[in-house]
Amino acid sequence: MARPLRILFPGAFYHVMCRGNERKRIFLDDDDRSKFILYLKESIQMYHVHLHAYVLMHNHFHLVVETLHANLNEFMRRFNICYTGWFHYHHKTCGHLYQGRYKAILVDADNYLVELSRYVHLNPVRTMQEVTLDEQWQYLTKYTWSSLAGYFDKRRRLDYINYSMIDAMIGGSNSYKHYLYDGLKNGVEDILYKTKYQLILGDDRFLSYLQNEYVKKGSRREQPAYRKMTAKLIDSEILIAYISTTLNVDIEKIRSPRQLGPVRGIVAEMLYQYSGLSLSEIGKLLGGINYTAVSMLRKRLKVQLQKNKSIRDTYMDVKEKLCTIGQVTCEDLTPSI
Repeated sequence: MARPLRILFPGAFYHVMCRGNERKRIFLDDDDRSKFILYLKESIQMYHVHLHAYVLMHNHFHLVVETLHANLNEFMRRFNICYTGWFHYHHKTCGHLYQGRYKAILVDADNYLVELSRYVHLNPVRTMQEVTLDEQWQYLTKYTWSSLAGYFDKRRRLDYINYSMIDAMIGGSNSYKHYLYDGLKNGVEDILYKTKYQLILGDDRFLSYLQNEYVKKGSRREQPAYRKMTAKLIDSEILIAYISTTLNVDIEKIRSPRQLGPVRGIVAEMLYQYSGLSLSEIGKLLGGINYTAVSMLRKRLKVQLQKNKSIRDTYMDVKEKLCTIGQVTCEDLTPSI
């Protein structure tokens, strides 16, 4: 299996997430958490990494980091190995602690750093149900294993966290507190659904910059991600019109949220695969549905492709005929569904 594509360059920002194997806990007590922070601090100093935000949950953790020397792999390898060794020693266990390799999304800091930090800091209360807003807020502000306290109160800042950039962007502690409370009160879209190619959080300008400056220099061992990043994308309107003609389905029906058949699922999947759009952007094209609805369309299609030969044949027919558009090659059209 191909390894995930890592785009590495000096000054790059990443959202890093690592989950426990089989979703099991990776922190069993505060000794674990304290040791994890110790190894994290050591690695930050050793590899000259800036940590802008973090949160430790029971079975996973989130980091927002900036690598000054294009060394994310070395940084992550060092403290993950150290912590895994500690965990097994402390709890007399063995085997894999984490569920595969860590996930790293390259972030357009100018446009998404503040929003990403809010997503990270809201994690401790994200799944709370039947709890009042005030109770969620109180729990969040008292949560120990997060960088949030230093953003609310300068007296509680830690020397291994870089607060200055988000502070400057948001306008200080009071502004950040209001920003977070507003997100908790009104709900916010999961920012990770805006990720493109499952590895980049950024606007079109940022994506173009990466493609021109870094991706073409990437390793051919990482073929699936490399092909997606370097392929010439199909314009979304052209793709929808082409599928409409191929399947003899009116475009307005494709865009209507009331149409729940496999055609809309096929369109959603093709847009995701070959137009480089996020789930939110696809939702706007499909009648203004949200990213969750787009995700459900793709999941439903995956089940249908496994169980229904007719739908599978239709899907494959559309995919193969896209080769005739001339903007992509058949090799580019390897779906991840």
